[in-house]
Amino acid sequence: MKAILSVSDRRGLVDLARGLTGLGVDLYATGGTRAHVQAAGLAVTAVDALTGFPEILEGRVKTLHPAVYGGLLARRDQPEHLAQLEAHGLPLIDLVVANLYPFRETIAQPGVRLPDALEQIDVGGVSLLRAAAKNFADVLVLCDPDDYAPVLAEWQQAGAVGPATRRRLAARAFQQVAAYDTAIATYLREPGELFPATATLGLQKVQDLRYGENPHQAAALYRMDGQQPGTLAGAAHQLQGKELSYNNLLDADGVLALVREFATPTVAIVKHSNPCGAASRDDLREAFDLALAGDPVSAFGGIVGINRPVSGALAQALAAIFFEVVVAPAFTPEALTILGGKKNLRLLAVPMAEPPVPDTFGPALSFRTVDGGLLVQAPDHGPGDEQVPMHPQTTRHPVLGEIADLLFAWRVCRHVKSNAIVLAKDRAAIGIGGGQPSRVDSVKIAVQKAGWRATGSVLASDAFFPFPDGVEEAARAGVAAIIQPGGSLNDAKVIAAAEAAGLAMVFTGQRHFRH
Repeated sequence: MKAILSVSDRRGLVDLARGLTGLGVDLYATGGTRAHVQAAGLAVTAVDALTGFPEILEGRVKTLHPAVYGGLLARRDQPEHLAQLEAHGLPLIDLVVANLYPFRETIAQPGVRLPDALEQIDVGGVSLLRAAAKNFADVLVLCDPDDYAPVLAEWQQAGAVGPATRRRLAARAFQQVAAYDTAIATYLREPGELFPATATLGLQKVQDLRYGENPHQAAALYRMDGQQPGTLAGAAHQLQGKELSYNNLLDADGVLALVREFATPTVAIVKHSNPCGAASRDDLREAFDLALAGDPVSAFGGIVGINRPVSGALAQALAAIFFEVVVAPAFTPEALTILGGKKNLRLLAVPMAEPPVPDTFGPALSFRTVDGGLLVQAPDHGPGDEQVPMHPQTTRHPVLGEIADLLFAWRVCRHVKSNAIVLAKDRAAIGIGGGQPSRVDSVKIAVQKAGWRATGSVLASDAFFPFPDGVEEAARAGVAAIIQPGGSLNDAKVIAAAEAAGLAMVFTGQRHFRH
């Protein structure tokens, strides 16, 4: 039996080569791979001996030769194939061990130039994997070092590698090639080509989950290829606690997106994909208390997000309440000691990096599944406070303190399921209503949550008021100012209702639906 070895990732290669030699396999390898195996004292022959042709073009052409691909692609159940190999003096090849040049790692380096990236596009390795995988019934293909030991064990114990394992390894090889080509296509696309006619995503499994939204649903977390410095899938590190669930991850992603909206220290609490509390303060302990006060009943069992490291003082407050997950950029040693007493509480350290602006099809876009497909869009990243347009529509304009609260509420509102209403006072959410088919019902819920605190508060609405009733409901509760996109056919009536109540109302001209 003959094997061709040509790898970039040499993890476990020597142990594999030693095992194959023990099974009576003759090893052939390309330049660097051969040197690595020889250095371990194992017998290995240059691929040149098969092809009768030297490596050329600085190693760009090594295995692309009929002597290699004839031996890989010949079907053992076709006598004419075997006769042709014999006529040309070509041997059968029974095993390929190959993985690919580090293209992803190269393009992840800052300042990488196009010529450097192009040099890391593997041609021969991809061809070896495809040929071997196509003929997997007769040719074994190994592209992942993690497969070496179990495949060797099966071979040694059973005397052969079975059909099921061969097929699984072939699928793995084709998937590796597909993901590799996806990374190349994504890199080479012109900036601005967000929605190409055909597109693929490279996904790497991070972990299996206990179950999905409900116990009868299987689930897993995948990471998209590409730089993701501030994402749960790409950068989160779990410091303690139970295994993360599907719902935990959805809520943690939501609270992370909310708190990183703010440059100032901010704490937010999310429950069932909706914020139920948020506050900004220089003192994080005070911010937490205010966020919790926004809706303490809903906060029970929720997910907390913090855009600053967690101190011991804040940890004491967190430990007093039942939460499922706390997400923050870091935790002090004192905080870890305090929260370590709550063994089931998951602590996630995630850098608070700015989300990337999408310039081509890839992980910076937003994806939602529909039956049989994907909806893809640019994410709803809001502008900085100084860039939010605030066009006064009423005689009374908002005063300075109201402006700060309007901007705070506007940021939080973008993360509430539509129809979204947020009441805020002193840069803290005091009442949130969302996910209702009727906007006025969302206002009623937010007002009910706020109670007496609604007097003198401000209100943010993610989309226009279709009728004056929502404004009238807010006015009865004592709301002093409203920020909304405008654009309703009934804007004049809505503005008139605000005027009649003495409210200040501003339009932004931009809605923020979150379905």
